[in-house]
Amino acid sequence: MDTPKIGLALGGGSARGWAHIGVIRELEALGIKPDIVCGSSAGALVGGIYVSGYLDIFENWLRQLDRRQIFHYLDMNLVLRGGFIEGKRLMEYFREMMGDSIIEDLDCEYVAVATDLTNGREVWLRSGSILDAIRASIAIPGFFTPVHRDERWLIDGGLSNPVPVSVCRALGADIVIAVDVNDGMRSNKARKIIQSGQNQDEEDSVEMGMLDRWATGLKVRASMLLTNVFKSEETKPGLFDVLSSSMSIVQDRITRNRMANDPPEVLLHPHLSGIGLLEFNKAEEAIAEGRACTRRHLGVLENVFPDILKSQSDK
Repeated sequence: MDTPKIGLALGGGSARGWAHIGVIRELEALGIKPDIVCGSSAGALVGGIYVSGYLDIFENWLRQLDRRQIFHYLDMNLVLRGGFIEGKRLMEYFREMMGDSIIEDLDCEYVAVATDLTNGREVWLRSGSILDAIRASIAIPGFFTPVHRDERWLIDGGLSNPVPVSVCRALGADIVIAVDVNDGMRSNKARKIIQSGQNQDEEDSVEMGMLDRWATGLKVRASMLLTNVFKSEETKPGLFDVLSSSMSIVQDRITRNRMANDPPEVLLHPHLSGIGLLEFNKAEEAIAEGRACTRRHLGVLENVFPDILKSQSDK
């Protein structure tokens, strides 16, 4: 009997996407290695670095990342050309870390999913520079500037296919493991923020805290130019609360609809409601939950991969 082809579909979720690292680590420990890796947004980033062979270096870097370094890498775009962040410094770091790998040279199939800004269709990036593909897939609307590629403007893949199970299927995966890091608890919280019209306290909103820090730095260089953009009225949710929460709602609804029509054999749902969209410095917590979530689904994995897990236990 032919060995089934395994697909790994990694969903978007910004800082919560670091949980993908924990999932991958735990799957490796169980002897489960994907033949196909497809990702949207943060899933494209982690998946691309994984298939390129630089996950160890990336994980070590993430675990040492603090807020000051985050501000350094997330370079602000004062003229707001489609997003607050250009992403040049971040991509320069990745280029120094892993060179300019080509997707066609990878040992396994890899696809980064992006969205065509003009018509909303999903775009599969499966050739050329892996870093260029990643940059397009992580172009969160309002945060990262769009990417121009093949005469199209591309934005975050989570807007069209948040957890790309269908892409794994199209590439021939017999078994798909899907990781959705935007759990229902986070989505419920997002709905409350937008529907209530009430502003959260700063200590309860890391996004707003980071936003305030950015605004303070920008005042020095741009006086009052962006003050009105970065500050919200007291009775309304903050700008970053609205953007991040809206993305969570959209991705949650799209994911539910697509999963209903094409469910994966294994669905991993890490509990990450305590990690905000911009809490990139919480890698250790997210990675640990990715591992824990995979272990919680050990029974399901044993049913889907009986031969692989049996051979591991016999060693």
